[in-house]
Amino acid sequence: MSTNQTLQVRVARKAVEAQDIVTLELVATDGKALPAFSAGSHVDVSLPNGLTRQYSLCNDPQETHRYQIGVLRDAASRGGSTAVHDAVQEGDVLTISAPRNHFALAHDAKKHLLLAGGIGVTPILCMAERLAITGADFQMHYATRAPERTAFRGRIAASAFADRVHFHYDSGEAVQKLDLGALLQQPEAGTHLYVCGPRGFMDAVLGTARAQGWPEAQLHYEFFGAEVAKSDSDAGFEIKLASSGRIIMVSKDQTVTQALAAAGVEVMVSCEQGVCGTCLTRVLEGVPDHKDSYLMPDEQAANDQFTPCCSRAKTPRLVLDL
Repeated sequence: MSTNQTLQVRVARKAVEAQDIVTLELVATDGKALPAFSAGSHVDVSLPNGLTRQYSLCNDPQETHRYQIGVLRDAASRGGSTAVHDAVQEGDVLTISAPRNHFALAHDAKKHLLLAGGIGVTPILCMAERLAITGADFQMHYATRAPERTAFRGRIAASAFADRVHFHYDSGEAVQKLDLGALLQQPEAGTHLYVCGPRGFMDAVLGTARAQGWPEAQLHYEFFGAEVAKSDSDAGFEIKLASSGRIIMVSKDQTVTQALAAAGVEVMVSCEQGVCGTCLTRVLEGVPDHKDSYLMPDEQAANDQFTPCCSRAKTPRLVLDL
C-alpha cells in the first residue's frame, strides 16, 4: 500500500456509468466516516487478483460517508481494470489506502482551466465540483470518443456548473472537437491548467501549452499509466545502501526494485510504471536516469530522488537512502 494507514471498505454499489466504464461506491465496513480528502486525491485499491492499482476519487470532497471511483475496462491494462469489472462485486470487502493527493488544486489561482480526456475525468470532475462550491472561476473541457463512452454526463448536466463544461467527441462534427491551439494560445498570469487522461491526450495538451509559453508552475497533471521507455544504452550498475554499505548489482534486464527484492531488500511498490510515487527513494550520490512520469521536470533535475520501479542510473553507482 502507498501509506501506512489502510482501510477496510465495502462495495456498497457497482454501476455501469458508460460504455466500458463502471463506478464503485465504497463505504467503511465499520459504518464510520471515511478520512477526509481533497479534490485530485486518489486511493490505492488491493484487488482480488493480488494487484494494487490507483484510482482517483470522483465524488464531492465534502462527503465523508463514501468514496467513489470510476474504472475503464482497458484492453491494454495489466489486469487491474479487468479485475474491477469482472471480479469485484457489490458487497465485497476491499483493502484500500487512505487518500493522498499529488494533483491538488492551486487555490491561489485566479482562474482554473480543467481538461479531461476519457476516464481522466474522474479527478477533474471532483475538481470542478469543489471549485463550483467555492465560487472559483473555472472552465472544463471534456473530450471522449463518443457520447455513449462519456462518463458522468447526467451528473454534469444536473450540476450547478453545467454551463461551464464543454464536451468534445471524436465521433462528432469537426466544429465541436477540442482545438488545443486556440484554447491554449494565450497563457495568462494566474490561470492554471489541469489535465488528466490517456497518455496521448496529455502529451498533446502539455506539449501545446509549453509551446505556447505556459509557465511550468501553472501546469498540473496526473498520469494514470505510462509505458516505461527502454533504451539500448540501458546497462547494469551498482546500488549502495547507505545504512549498511552493502552493494547490490542491478543487471541490464532488472529494475532496481527487482534487484533489491532478490537481495532481500523490500521497497514498497504499487504501479511499477513510475506514475504513482509509492516507491520514491532518496538518492544520496550518483545521477539517476529518470524514466518516470511522476516527478516534475525540476524535481528530476535535482537528482536527489528517483522511482526505483522503472528509473535507472547514468552513473556506475547510486547510493540510496536505504
